Amino acid sequence: MKKEKLNQNSFKLDRKFLFFATHNIHKFNEAQIVLSEFNLSVGMLRVKNAEIQSDNLKEIAQSSALEIFKQYGLPILVEDSGLFVEALNGFPGPYAAYVYKTIGNRGLISLMEKIGNRKAVFKSAIVYCKSDKINPKFFEGEVTGTIALKEVRKQSVHGFGFDPIFRPKGNSKLFSEMTIAEKNFYSHRAIALRKFARWFNQSKK
Repeated sequence: MKKEKLNQNSFKLDRKFLFFATHNIHKFNEAQIVLSEFNLSVGMLRVKNAEIQSDNLKEIAQSSALEIFKQYGLPILVEDSGLFVEALNGFPGPYAAYVYKTIGNRGLISLMEKIGNRKAVFKSAIVYCKSDKINPKFFEGEVTGTIALKEVRKQSVHGFGFDPIFRPKGNSKLFSEMTIAEKNFYSHRAIALRKFARWFNQSKK
């Protein structure tokens, strides 16, 4: 039997329901909690598409959103994030996921050995796409902080990626030492998601 393409015409979607496209369950959990603050329900669409090579988070997220929309025809949210370390001229930036997979937190800390300037910025780009005939909506968020001298992991709390080495400005805890609720108070992703949610609730379909 030929598999029917999943799209928004196959079933009726509530206006307050949308899909967050990611293969990262941690990102989805954070997004779900933030969006629930605005009475928005979100489903996880587990996809891992090929990202374009770009130094621009917006371009990467927008390209992914359009590609995924063409495949599924569903109102979709896509997020791309990057860690920009000042002393490393913005490295790893939008390549954070690849750098984490290859050298990890300890590798990044090693690159900063004997470097006094520990300043860094986490940036997030959120793109919402509901049609291939309407330009996707873009929202961004960022949080400044510092890179820790060592990696700290706590199994009892939330944390993934570079969370064990990033401390947001004005807080004594690393992201990896925070609960999801605590992290969502500071995080770049939560800031961008709240911008989207406020726009979404005020917009007319």
